[in-house]
Amino acid sequence: MDWFLLALLSAATLASADAATKAWLQDYSAAEISVVRFSVSGLLLSPLLLGMPAPWTLPAPFWGWLAAMLPLEIAAMLLYMTAIRDHPLSLTLPYLAFTPVFVLVIADWLLGERVSAQGMLGVLLVVAGAWLLNSRHAELTRVRSWAAPLTAIVREPGSRVMLLVALLYAFTVTMGKAVLDYLPAVYFGPFYFLVLGLTMPLVWALPLRLRTRGAAGAGGGQWALRGPRGLLRRPWAVLVVAALHGLMAFTHFLAIARVEVAYMIAIKRTSLLFGILYGALVFGERGLRSHLAAGALMLAGVVLIVSS
Repeated sequence: MDWFLLALLSAATLASADAATKAWLQDYSAAEISVVRFSVSGLLLSPLLLGMPAPWTLPAPFWGWLAAMLPLEIAAMLLYMTAIRDHPLSLTLPYLAFTPVFVLVIADWLLGERVSAQGMLGVLLVVAGAWLLNSRHAELTRVRSWAAPLTAIVREPGSRVMLLVALLYAFTVTMGKAVLDYLPAVYFGPFYFLVLGLTMPLVWALPLRLRTRGAAGAGGGQWALRGPRGLLRRPWAVLVVAALHGLMAFTHFLAIARVEVAYMIAIKRTSLLFGILYGALVFGERGLRSHLAAGALMLAGVVLIVSS
C-alpha cells in the first residue's frame, strides 16, 4: 500500500509545516508566508523536473486545468496562512475535514461521482464533529442552545476562514486529479509549485499598492511584503518550512496518482489530528481530549464518505 504511506507522509509534513510556520514565522505577513510555501518550495522541487516533457508539447486541456487551479490555489493559501497564523490550530485545522464534504458535490459536477447513503452518513458525522469541537457554546439543559456550536462556525473567524479554504481545496484537489491524465505525478507536483512560485509577484503587487497608499491599519501589515531581505530575515526557518511543504506537495501528487482522490484525501486529513497534537504539545492549547474526540469523529465521517 505505497499510496497509503505516501498520503500519511503528506499529512505529517503538512501538519509539521503548519506548526513550524506558527512557531517561527509568526511575524511574517500572510503574503510572505505564501511566498515561502510556494516560491521557495517550488525552487527546492525544481531539480525534479529533469526529464519532464517540454511544456509546449502538453495538450490544451492541461493548460486549461492549470489556469483554473492557479488563482484558487493562491487564494486558498493566503487564507490558510492567515487562519493558522492568527487563530488556534485546534479551531482552524479541523475544519479542513469539510473538504471531502464539498468534494461530494464538486466531484459529482466535474467527474460524475455519485453520493450513497453511507456517504451521507459520513457528512452527518463530520457535522457532528464540528458540533463537538464547539460544544462549549451549548448547554445540555437548554435544547435551544444545542445548535449554537454550528452557528459558532460562522462566528469564529478562524473557523469561517478555514471553511472557505476547504471549499477552495475541494476544487483544486479534484482538478489536480484530472490534470494527471496529461502529465505524470512525479513531474506535475514540482512543475505546479514552480509555476505557483513564479506567479507570486502578481500577489505581491496588491500589498505593495496598499502600502504606498498609506494603508497602515490592522489589515495592511498582514498582507505586506518587505522584499527579499525581509523575507530571508530568518533563512533557516524559511528553508525548513519550504522543505516540509515541498515534500508534502510531492508526496500528495504521487499518492493521488495511485488511488482515488477521495481515499487519498481521507488519509491526508489525518494532518488534522497531527495539528491538534502540535497545538497542545508545542503551543499549549487547551482542550486536547475534547478536540481529539471531535477530530476523530470528523475523520470517521470522512472515512465513511470515501469508502461509500
